[in-house]
Amino acid sequence: MLQSTRRLLILATLASLALAGCSKPGGAGQASTADMTMGDPAAKVKMVEYASATCPHCARFNNDVFPQFKKKYIDTGKVHYTFREFLTPPNQVAAAAFLMARCAGKDKYFPAVDAVFHNQQEMAQTQDYRGVLLRIAQSMGMTEQAFDACVSDEAALKALNDRVEKAVRDEKINATPTFELNGKKVKEGEITMAELDAAVAEASK
Repeated sequence: MLQSTRRLLILATLASLALAGCSKPGGAGQASTADMTMGDPAAKVKMVEYASATCPHCARFNNDVFPQFKKKYIDTGKVHYTFREFLTPPNQVAAAAFLMARCAGKDKYFPAVDAVFHNQQEMAQTQDYRGVLLRIAQSMGMTEQAFDACVSDEAALKALNDRVEKAVRDEKINATPTFELNGKKVKEGEITMAELDAAVAEASK
């Protein structure tokens, strides 16, 4: 049931986000399927965050806590950070946001996701999901044609859907954000800097 439901939601992305562009599926060829990471891969502490582009709790973490965490732990080589995409309602918007960020290129992926989180409230209030995502895509150097092709890429959409299904099946992820340190789930929901300090200290032992 979960698999078929998520596939229907992915197909909804094609209908709602690419309709205005009327572009054919495929053709973007830019959306990587690799994990998106920051920091030193050799760091003793490995942190994984599962988050959705449409999750308000994820946006608050990104906007209010993550900059301090990044400066203290990722930029100093103490933590290797992996961001894993998840889908929450409206699922098709979250999917389109992540595909757009991947199509922007690996070096622009995190700035694009950051921009989505900072503009999440505007999308929710105006319901102009496509307009906001297109504006972000263009700020990352993408054309409207490239954006439409990107969010219409069925292969990339399937790959994203498969990653989400794997997270649900193998990691038992059912809430966003969810944080894991060295393979151990430490928090579901919003997390404070103090909680992260304690979790990193424990994982560093």
